[in-house]
Amino acid sequence: MSITRRRFLQQSALLGGLAGVSWPEVLLAQGKTKSLHAGPMMGYPASRSGTVWLQTQGPAQVQIAYYAEGDSAQQLTTPVQTQAEGFFTATLGLNNLEPGTRYQTQVLLDGTALPEPGPVVWTPELWRWRKPAPDFKVLTGSCAYINDALYDRPGKAYGGGYEIYQAMTTEQAALMVWLGDNLYFREGDLDSPAGMALRYWSDRAFAPLQGFLNSTAQIAIWDDHDYGANDSDSSFVFKAAARQLFQHFWPNPSFGLPGTPGVFTQYSLYDADFFLLDDRWYRSADASPESAQKVMFGPAQMAWLKNALLDSHARFKIIAAGGQMLNDDDAYEGWNLYSEERQEFLDWLQNTRIPGVLFLSGDRHISELMRRERPRYSGKHDYPLWEITSSPLNSGPAKGDHNPWRVPGTLVEQRNYCSLDFQGHGRDRDLLVTCKNTRGQVLWTQRITGQDLGYGTV
Repeated sequence: MSITRRRFLQQSALLGGLAGVSWPEVLLAQGKTKSLHAGPMMGYPASRSGTVWLQTQGPAQVQIAYYAEGDSAQQLTTPVQTQAEGFFTATLGLNNLEPGTRYQTQVLLDGTALPEPGPVVWTPELWRWRKPAPDFKVLTGSCAYINDALYDRPGKAYGGGYEIYQAMTTEQAALMVWLGDNLYFREGDLDSPAGMALRYWSDRAFAPLQGFLNSTAQIAIWDDHDYGANDSDSSFVFKAAARQLFQHFWPNPSFGLPGTPGVFTQYSLYDADFFLLDDRWYRSADASPESAQKVMFGPAQMAWLKNALLDSHARFKIIAAGGQMLNDDDAYEGWNLYSEERQEFLDWLQNTRIPGVLFLSGDRHISELMRRERPRYSGKHDYPLWEITSSPLNSGPAKGDHNPWRVPGTLVEQRNYCSLDFQGHGRDRDLLVTCKNTRGQVLWTQRITGQDLGYGTV
């Protein structure tokens, strides 16, 4: 067992918080540290506030000092004491911010400023009713397997390509959207919530990841491997613990709704709305016979999604989930295995004629772009539905199988990530999708125009 793992267990970050084991206070007070265990990481950008996530190596008081670039007036966040019950994590709120401003930050650990600067927290500018939406870039990807020889299966190492995080850092994107399998629970982790938490403890501190977490705002959804075991569904007995961990390690805008648990949420950045779905909490077993009761997302989550889409005024309405949604031949865990739930939503989407909808997914250990034609509506074709699948970041690549909707030339069978560039003004406001390898080199690009998304035809 590594020193960091042993120390983590001794200080009971998880055993005290999840398994009800008490440890003497003397152990919790041992060895005050002068550095963070993981982070700092910027959470989602907001016009008048911001968040910074971090994790300490033991109990500590943390604060963020921050000031606007060009202004020496410093502010401090409310002090937070990291504790065992919260896995020594903290999400600190930066308040009283101004729109369209960059803020320098510094982490204070037990009252002492760390030598390294914190992330530059930025706020979106006010644009609606004032000027066109600005151009911005969003990165996306899934399946981040980090090798751990003691707990990995024997044989060839499954993870690699860690240089991808340096390439992603240099993109200087506004946001990263993690599409699930953001870490991989091993068989030895899943015997207990404490084991699951140790996986977060080791993977979040992975050295090649730290610069990227510090450079770019981050939001996330989960899929099976960072929810439970492979192909996990709603029957997973530690699902509540998995959700608790997810909430402590990802500073998302929200996690489900009151009375409707899960990790689904919505985030808006300029003229793009991201509808981030939870494809595990309510999921029926993949092997269940087809029926109206076999669901991937469940009635409550789908009702929320429909209302949110109808309420959206964004030009780009991006529906994201861990598994593929439009592929009819996905032999693994796609929405095609839940055909009645999927068809009901696709029929609803066509009947409501909402423009600007496209889909974003991970899971498959390949990347590809899909363009799914739709039937005629009132005598003319509706706009096609697009889906960007982005995978894998670090896990082993796979071979692509048949996909009737794949855009030729977009299948990628190597580690990669995708960038979404929102560009232009008015009728010329488009989305440029680019797939890049671990060194940041372009593998393919596709421009999706406003007309491709139903503007001018709806």
